[in-house]
Amino acid sequence: MQSYFWVKTFHLVFVVAWMATVFYLPRILVNLAETAGEAAVQARLQLMGMRLYRFGHTMFGLAFVLGLVLWLGYRVIGDFPTMVAPGGAGWLHAKLGLVVVLLGYYIWMGRLLKGMARGRALPSSRALRWINEIPLLAFIPIVWLVLAKPF
Repeated sequence: MQSYFWVKTFHLVFVVAWMATVFYLPRILVNLAETAGEAAVQARLQLMGMRLYRFGHTMFGLAFVLGLVLWLGYRVIGDFPTMVAPGGAGWLHAKLGLVVVLLGYYIWMGRLLKGMARGRALPSSRALRWINEIPLLAFIPIVWLVLAKPF
């Protein structure tokens, strides 16, 4: 049972780290859109953005692997509880669907960043500020689903 809590602890730590990148990467894009014409600032922001994007991929990968262990670990690790009772996995499917939406959003932000490095224009800073709110619309229900397990 102790291994379960360690796996869950590190899963949550990596999820929090990934969510930080999900929330911060669009802010870097807003700053890039607002500093057009300032080559030194843009170069620094692009470097920060690419490092953050790579860091986020690593955090997502680690969170994903540990999530699989939480989901299926009871099959291979002795005294490891299952997260999902038979017939009660609807909340998990809904959560995973929202996580896929967040991952798609994250990849989209990375493509915007990479596109800008290749000379493509970004959306306006105002549009990027609105786009920045999308993760919150998915994150709140994810947390609620995990805590409430309503179905």
